[in-house]
Amino acid sequence: MLALRSILFTLLLPGTVTVAVPYLIVHRSHAAQFENGTLWHWFGLLPISAGVAVVLWCICDFAVFGRGTLAPVDPPKQLVVRGPYRYVRNPMYVGVVSILLGEALLFQSLPLVVYTILYFVAAHSFVVLYEEPALQCKFGESYELYCRRVHRWFPRTPHDSAV
Repeated sequence: MLALRSILFTLLLPGTVTVAVPYLIVHRSHAAQFENGTLWHWFGLLPISAGVAVVLWCICDFAVFGRGTLAPVDPPKQLVVRGPYRYVRNPMYVGVVSILLGEALLFQSLPLVVYTILYFVAAHSFVVLYEEPALQCKFGESYELYCRRVHRWFPRTPHDSAV
């Protein structure tokens, strides 16, 4: 059942943000320029691939080790501090931003760059105003220690492997 919930929320949340909305933006703005594109726009596949890999890795860790999903209505029951979470506190959001920036490069779309910026502002606000206080209440001192050791947005090597 957890696997089905994870798949459902993956399709609904990152699927909407990284597939449905960008499709509508590119389609409406006629921003896709494959026929006149350069080799540079194909480099967008690199951040897209990396972002997809990070997001899927995090979703699997949430299900297997956290016993929950990425959705705020069905969050992990255990604090997940392994995998990408050892290097950055919000790797799913970082992965989504990577996907969106890759799509902006792939489709050579300035409207997608603007959307990516707006998404990041919304994600940052959600993390600071809701997610971090909720995690603090739920996990207490272990989450405080984790926050002291791992940066919110910029990956870095953890100071101590025993977070």
